[in-house]
Amino acid sequence: MADEYRRQGFELERRIFELDIKCSSLRAEKQDDDYLQNASAILDKLKSYYRHGGESGNLSKVLQDYTQVILDITFYEENKLVDQEFPEDCSPFKIQQLLQDLTEPEVLAGRLAPAQEVQSVLGLELLECLYWRRGALLYMYCHTLHQRKQWIKKNKDTFLKCIQEGVRYLMRMLQVRNSVKLNDGVVLHDPATASFLSEGIFSDTHLLTMMYIGEMCFWAVKYEDCSADTMDRKEDRLQFRDIGTQILNKYVLACEGPLQGQGWNTENAKEILSILQ
Repeated sequence: MADEYRRQGFELERRIFELDIKCSSLRAEKQDDDYLQNASAILDKLKSYYRHGGESGNLSKVLQDYTQVILDITFYEENKLVDQEFPEDCSPFKIQQLLQDLTEPEVLAGRLAPAQEVQSVLGLELLECLYWRRGALLYMYCHTLHQRKQWIKKNKDTFLKCIQEGVRYLMRMLQVRNSVKLNDGVVLHDPATASFLSEGIFSDTHLLTMMYIGEMCFWAVKYEDCSADTMDRKEDRLQFRDIGTQILNKYVLACEGPLQGQGWNTENAKEILSILQ
C-alpha cells in the first residue's frame, strides 16, 4: 500500500513537471495571457515544493493547486478552439483530450486520498468548476455543430452522444452541493435566498447551467424525434424531454420570481418549454 501511494505521488509530481513544459510552450504563443501566467506562477510554486522534498500532509493543497493549473491551461486551449469555431478535422480529438485533462484531478484525488471524499480534497468550488467546464465545453461544441446541418445528417449519433455527455456533466455540477432543505433547522431571513438554495441555485453559473441543459435537451429531442436511429444502449439514454422540462421550469420560476428585473431572459426557455411539454 505504501509503495502504491508513493508511486502515485511520483505520478502527480511527474505530471506537474509535464504541465510546466506544456505551459511554457503555450506561453510562447501568447506571452501575456492571464490564465497561462497564473498557471505558470502556480507551477513554479509546486516545483519548488517538490524540490524541497514535499510533505504528504499538504496533499489536498497540492491537488487543489494542480487542479487550478489544469483549469487555467485548458481554458486557454478551449478559447483557441472556440475562436477557430471548432475545426471539423481536429476538434473531436482535442475535445476528448481536454475532457481527459479536466477529469484527471478528480481521478488523482480518489487515488491519492481514498479515505476522503473527492469534494473534501478538492473543495466544492473546484469540483463544481471541473464539471461545469466539461459540460460547457460540450455545450459550445454542440452549439456549433447544431448549425452544421449537413454534418449532423451524417453524424447524428455522434452529436447525440456529445449532448448526452454534456448534459451528464452539467447535471453533476448542479448536484455537487446538496440543495439546502428548509426543514433542516436552517434559518434564512431572506425569502429569495431561501428559494434559491432550496432549488440548488447557488450562483449565476448554476442558472446558466440550467439554460445550457435545457437547450441541449431540446437539440437531443429534435434529432431523436426525427430519426429512427438509436444510440448504442437505449436504457443508458437520458430522458431529455423530462430533464429539459424540469430544469427549464425551475429556471423560469427563478428568473421571473426572485431574479425578476436582474437581466435574466426567459423567452428562449419558454419557447423550448412549449415544444418539450
